[in-house]
Amino acid sequence: MRDQAHIISCLNTLRDYVRYAMSEFARHEVFLGHGTDNNWDEAVQLVLAAVDLAWDVNPAVLDAALLPDEKKQILSFIEQRVDARKPLPYITRQAWFCELPFYVDERVLIPRSPIGELIQQQFSPWLREDSVTRVLDLCTGSGCIGIACAYAFPDSEVDLVDISPDALEVAGINIEKHQMVDRVFAIESDLFAELKGRKYELIVSNPPYVDAADLASMPDEFQHEPELALGSGPDGLDITRKILRQACDYLTEDGLLVVEVGNSEVHLMQQYPELPVIWLEFEQGGNGVFAISAADLVQYKDLI
Repeated sequence: MRDQAHIISCLNTLRDYVRYAMSEFARHEVFLGHGTDNNWDEAVQLVLAAVDLAWDVNPAVLDAALLPDEKKQILSFIEQRVDARKPLPYITRQAWFCELPFYVDERVLIPRSPIGELIQQQFSPWLREDSVTRVLDLCTGSGCIGIACAYAFPDSEVDLVDISPDALEVAGINIEKHQMVDRVFAIESDLFAELKGRKYELIVSNPPYVDAADLASMPDEFQHEPELALGSGPDGLDITRKILRQACDYLTEDGLLVVEVGNSEVHLMQQYPELPVIWLEFEQGGNGVFAISAADLVQYKDLI
């Protein structure tokens, strides 16, 4: 970072600092992919958050002058983003998923799953909306998938399950934030271990799925995310295999399992070519998400 006193003396408005942030992002080649895909959006969100303004505030405010303390706060945010390579949502403590705001910090992954598009479509045509009374968000992290499902299926109860007590603390913050304490519940469990006797019409999971090769080559920004939530063995499927073996015991007869495996999709197809999973397509981008019915999981259980 350049001399802070000099910057403060030369730059005065929010627009000035947005331009400066963009230049710093370009100079240092920061990685984008935790919520924005261009330096303008990244800079606007960072600068506005530093002065407690919403990202969609009237653009006229960009020409407003800043107080010295506000300038220092913005420069602190830029320094965290550029020098420490901290992803934007960890700096602002907010991420958006399914057009909903969620609290996030380094205890959980930053929401970015293409499953959000499926939630907004109520998992149609693979699931009947009126049949959903219980949903399980397995490996929940921040709770964003399960809470978004609670919005999509307003008559349902949702269990948010994670092995990490730290992640469940964040999920609890989001349950309260969205005023869903009466029907969304955080449960500490190693996958299904603490769920005996429970049945769900829908199980959704974005488990750790990054294989060893991809984990070693990820940009520095990903080093801020909990490794427990990223890696899953040499092929990225250690946890997914467990989910596939056990999920049928926790699904209703007409239930549906939806799992994200990202780039480990290729490993799953190679290892289980006969498993009748449906690889889902997304209009808004994304890949590596499959669905499989409870009936097919029962029929092909011996293959997994």
